[in-house]
Amino acid sequence: MAHVMELLGKTRVVVKDGEVVEVGEPQIDWCPLFAKIRGIEEVTKDAVRENMEFRIKDFGIFTDDRILEHEVFVGFGATEVMMSGLRRDLLDTTVTVCEGAGTVITNNPTLVQGMGARISGLVETEPIDGIINGITERGGVILNSSTAIIDPVAGVEKAVQLGYKRISVSAIDPATAKKLREVEAELDLDLTIIAAHTTGLSREDALELIEYVDIITSCASKTIRDVIKPLAQVGTAVPLFAITQKGKELLLERAKEVESPILINTMPLPVLPEHKQPRGMN
Repeated sequence: MAHVMELLGKTRVVVKDGEVVEVGEPQIDWCPLFAKIRGIEEVTKDAVRENMEFRIKDFGIFTDDRILEHEVFVGFGATEVMMSGLRRDLLDTTVTVCEGAGTVITNNPTLVQGMGARISGLVETEPIDGIINGITERGGVILNSSTAIIDPVAGVEKAVQLGYKRISVSAIDPATAKKLREVEAELDLDLTIIAAHTTGLSREDALELIEYVDIITSCASKTIRDVIKPLAQVGTAVPLFAITQKGKELLLERAKEVESPILINTMPLPVLPEHKQPRGMN
């Protein structure tokens, strides 16, 4: 099995032995985030390949040389929010994913950020010893180091066994988010669910996902932008939306750690300036 990740408009990329071996068709034409950060003005197969190769070379993604501790990549990303939640004692631990390891439980703020800062939608992965050892050395607990399985629900159950209760977990589909809420009720937990990798969601799935999560990333999802009625929004190009009071408090806690000046205002949400949105969204 190789590693499969979806990036830059959910383009499927397969990596084997640190090399890009397959690149699918991009689902969008332009992403404001990557235009700003990497200067990518058109999302093409070549641009996606080059971006993945850059991540491998620059950051060691999918290799034993993976950089696992990282400071802020974007002001308000899912892992940045988790990092601040841990630092500011709103969370006990996090359940996220990392290539080469699968599902990881950690209360180390720089590790959760380091794992998540440069990966996009991880679909499947296989164990990479250097990454597994690096995560373990930094206080991360891998759900299954022999398979590198991605399973947020089992990750939360493992976090509970480790004694944690206030847990933030990422999910990408409504069935997982629903199951997480069932586990939360059954085990009397305090879960903060952050939905990520939402590009291409159907209207039905988007509406159901919003029912179960506290925070949702808009990615390049026209559907999320159309149906969302958030309590709080950060960013206007690829916004992060808080749907619940708990999500709102976590976003505001993150805002306290953002170094650049911040405008806080009341207005009808969402605010989505047309020229800033990803282009070619379905």
